[in-house]
Amino acid sequence: MKAAILREVGAPLSVEPISVDNPRAGEVRIRTAAAGVCHSDLHAIEGTMLMSPLPTALGHESAGIVEAVGDGVHYVKPGDHVVTCLSVFCGHCEACLTGRAFSCMTDESARGPGDPPRLSQDGEVIHQFINLSSFADQLLIGQNALVKIRDDMPLDKAALLGCGVTTGLGAVFNTAKVTPGSSVAVVGAGGVGLAAIQGARIAGAARIVAVDVVGHKLELARELGATDVVDASSTDPVEAVRQLTGGGVEFGFEAIGLPQTVRQMFDMTRGGGTATVIGILPPMADIPMTGVDFMSSKRFQSSMMGGGSFRVEVPRYVELCLQGQLRLDEMVSATLPLEKINDAFDAMKAGEVARSVVVF
Repeated sequence: MKAAILREVGAPLSVEPISVDNPRAGEVRIRTAAAGVCHSDLHAIEGTMLMSPLPTALGHESAGIVEAVGDGVHYVKPGDHVVTCLSVFCGHCEACLTGRAFSCMTDESARGPGDPPRLSQDGEVIHQFINLSSFADQLLIGQNALVKIRDDMPLDKAALLGCGVTTGLGAVFNTAKVTPGSSVAVVGAGGVGLAAIQGARIAGAARIVAVDVVGHKLELARELGATDVVDASSTDPVEAVRQLTGGGVEFGFEAIGLPQTVRQMFDMTRGGGTATVIGILPPMADIPMTGVDFMSSKRFQSSMMGGGSFRVEVPRYVELCLQGQLRLDEMVSATLPLEKINDAFDAMKAGEVARSVVVF
């Protein structure tokens, strides 16, 4: 099989032949159909987030078809269509049993230190990124890192449900609980932000303001449900959103992961409203706040993986897509083979795409 390997922080990925083991108990081997290129992968390349040791095969947003299953796997069988998910759950810890499987920290999917590696190359261990490694034409993962979907859902679109779309939609539906007729601002119109905008539209928000610095992303945001757009490259976004909404929105979302845009999102959310951070901030990022900021009954929170259970959420999102309510075609800016994976990251850094998808 082929995989895109990160061997040095800051260096381009190299597409190399590697070996994949047979599934053991509780494991599933998948023929990868498509993998979305997410900003979290770029964070790993640039060394701005914690990750597995090097060398590692990157990628974590994917869909494919089950090829083989190990002992004890009854949820899926060969031929099933699946979406992978990075929030692997155990099913029996406190987080899982209280409806917070997205924050499960009991990782039972990885192999033990005495076991052979799932991925290798001539005896060298190739580590898995977030226990997935989707930039490869095969995946070997734990059974609790996937969800079975309908066979008639296009897999190149279904891949987006593995991270970005679920993160954005879930932040709206589960974490913030946007209400019909409300006002919403989304700072950042990339893949996650566009999903949040669509979530706000589906939830029935009356006013949806998209904020970005890239013109074509704002145009796409309007096409997917934004009622207003603010170009933050030419105007003060906080003042613009306040003027558009009569003092600020009831629900604010930040989908970039920068301290300054988090602060802007907080400031454009009115008193009594809910400000939700979706973007991944640098681990030591400092967001300046004062006591006055917390004197208006404003809720300030973060959302992780959409705040839901992906085996419940993803099939629902598939239905929304097949009904035409959730539009994923427009969110895919480019499809490309694995050999051009570095071109996808160059386009991401240049702000040229909403989402690139590697198609196998």
